[in-house]
Amino acid sequence: MQPLQLTIEKLIYGGDGLARMPTDERGPGKAAFVPFVLAGERIEGSIIEERPGFARARADKILESSPARVTPHCPYFMGCGGCHYQHTSYEHQLEIKAGILKENLRRLARIDLNVELKIHPSPPWNYRSRTRLKIQTAPEFAIGYYRFGSHELLAVEECPISSPLINRAIAALWRMGRGEQVISAITEIEFFGNADGTQLLVELFCRADALPESLKPCADEMRRQIPEVLGVVAFAASPVHDQSQGKRIVSIGADNLRYQTAHASYRVSAGSFFQVNCFLTDELVTIVTQGVSGSTALDLYAGVGLFSAVLNREFDRAIAVESSQTSFADLEYNSPANVKPVCATVENYLKNKAKKLRPDLVVVDPPRSGLGEKVVDGLINLHAPCITYVSCDPATLARDLKQLLAAGYSLEQAHLIDLFPQTYHLESVMQLVR
Repeated sequence: MQPLQLTIEKLIYGGDGLARMPTDERGPGKAAFVPFVLAGERIEGSIIEERPGFARARADKILESSPARVTPHCPYFMGCGGCHYQHTSYEHQLEIKAGILKENLRRLARIDLNVELKIHPSPPWNYRSRTRLKIQTAPEFAIGYYRFGSHELLAVEECPISSPLINRAIAALWRMGRGEQVISAITEIEFFGNADGTQLLVELFCRADALPESLKPCADEMRRQIPEVLGVVAFAASPVHDQSQGKRIVSIGADNLRYQTAHASYRVSAGSFFQVNCFLTDELVTIVTQGVSGSTALDLYAGVGLFSAVLNREFDRAIAVESSQTSFADLEYNSPANVKPVCATVENYLKNKAKKLRPDLVVVDPPRSGLGEKVVDGLINLHAPCITYVSCDPATLARDLKQLLAAGYSLEQAHLIDLFPQTYHLESVMQLVR
């Protein structure tokens, strides 16, 4: 197939650039998705996958580059599948994300923001306090990430978006692996650091037949080489990327750490969810909790209590709902006296227990799948005057907002909090009133 010349129209959610293939006898050119490009660039590309409605291509040569293009900071960029935007300036990344958020709202829900989208930037490097890597021990030791678009391991010796402490831990793990001190039963490792980078919790994900006694020497050596490690917790590898669903094999040392923010101190255990950006957690909490008060606040998808442990100060009581057993144990521990933790799915809670509840504020922080029709119906039936929606996916946000706006809510504030620089991921907070 002859190389194609394509012009990139815009970037879309997921990191790709959108171009149009040439018109042929079959009709107008179909959409082509191309990674690691920028709007306005003209490229020479090759088709790597073609389907009836679209094609995927790679940029073999940049014929006309964008003035926003820069030299990537990381030597693994484009090989590693973790980052998507290192080829442009950080200021331009924020413009891209703001445009994508607005377009998703407009295209999927016909929502034109009638309020200012406030953008909250992050330091662009060393922001991650949680990093998960693959491990192989044969034919030779390596740790890293999957290569872009594959399940093949790309060995990495550093990760510029991870904290300095995590990068020191990665270097120590390489030393251990080269010294044959990492056993083959370990398939993945996750490092989780506290806010100021002085403590580290290590989670190992292992084959189901891994024995506790076989893991202990490796854990002890890790604690010796990395003094900041408080403890090592090993899980049987879960079939999905949710360590809370894996059975715990063994715990050596502490199984939790204290995460201190400007607002509160949280116990976060191995397997519990917590925000990964060590620079913007305080700002996120401030956006969600400032300027609100009343009798009852409802915190749905509460995790370990990031918001409820602060909302309780301006409300007579807060109710925090979380379904993960691991996160719920931390939520109970972190909850002040006037916070009521509830272990339930949000859908079941709204269906069975919230019928007589009339909260002044509802905070929702769902996973990427969003709320869904049943949860949104449950929210509408609460008749809360204020809903704050924390979203990590603009498509599901648009779907849910469409339903809420149709029920009489209106947007009062819109925020883009860039928790994930260098990647296409974006966090937003929408504050609704009625």
